[in-house]
Amino acid sequence: MRMRATLGVLTGALALSVVAVPAAQADEIEGDTTISNISVNGGKSVVVGASATKTITISFTVKDNSGVEDAMALPFRGTDLDHADSAALPNTDDYYSTCTAVNSTTANCKATYDFTPGENAINSVAGGWKLWILASGKDGDFVQKDNAKSFNVQRLSKLTVNASPEPVKKGATLTVTGKLTRANWDAAKYSGYSGQSVKLQYRKSGTSTYTTLKTIKTNTYGDLKTTVTASADGYYRYSFAGTTTTPAVSAAGDYVDVQ
Repeated sequence: MRMRATLGVLTGALALSVVAVPAAQADEIEGDTTISNISVNGGKSVVVGASATKTITISFTVKDNSGVEDAMALPFRGTDLDHADSAALPNTDDYYSTCTAVNSTTANCKATYDFTPGENAINSVAGGWKLWILASGKDGDFVQKDNAKSFNVQRLSKLTVNASPEPVKKGATLTVTGKLTRANWDAAKYSGYSGQSVKLQYRKSGTSTYTTLKTIKTNTYGDLKTTVTASADGYYRYSFAGTTTTPAVSAAGDYVDVQ
């Protein structure tokens, strides 16, 4: 029996109802159907900006000795699919993945999915997501995986830097300012990321490696400010290591001429 899914929107989050399949409460296997080679967004976190929809591809391989009947993959945020806080449906007419036969027993399946700020991407669901998959063979065998793959959905980050005065005398004080922001999906804009540890780094002119000078924290508005002693021509930048909800980012180096 083929799978059916319907989509509803409740208070800004996606609610999924999957029927005509085993209840999404635990992994189930009946027969010899297997799923392998699962890839979500090419193995990278799903990073979504403040307003533009992010489209990703999810692919996997299904094998059954009778041949592959169909398959469906549903990414979601929550403890399990039945209690999802948000989710994404495949961009196909019937919500199935598109499966292409490799041979009589194996098929490669894939589909694209949209993450849209203010819809299924809201601030509260940034972080760890799971992938539910159900695949069936032509003989009625099937496999259901409630968490076939874990991945992160993140709020795009931006980081700036400015070192002044420029030029500066050797031994004088440089003031280095900057700002760390990230996508605010609820407001369709970028907002300051407060209380985050950010490294101030320096690269001497003629070299290729940045060295960390100190680590400071962003203020309530995501602002950064600190001072250093100018020693030689070079580049200053801020670098943020990232969190589960927000990707790592480094500012473009700001060149300072030391005289």
